[in-house]
Amino acid sequence: MEYEKQLGELKENLEKAKTLKYKAEARLEQLKKQEEEIIKELDDLGVNPDNLEKEIAKLTDEIDGLFLKSNELLPKDILEKK
Repeated sequence: MEYEKQLGELKENLEKAKTLKYKAEARLEQLKKQEEEIIKELDDLGVNPDNLEKEIAKLTDEIDGLFLKSNELLPKDILEKK
């Protein structure tokens, strides 16, 4: 058998695996930093990350209400001239 060839392929694959591992570790570190920044931004806004979906729903309702109120305040004669 071609042990030298197999050993060379094994070493090459090991180097590829190491490179992928280092890239994955670097990406993980970037993502952790992003997560910390996002959590800090949320904290600065007074939003608990655990309540994020609830806060989004609250803001969506608020926006919907403001659009409704805006449409109610528009003069009706402007809308009819279209």
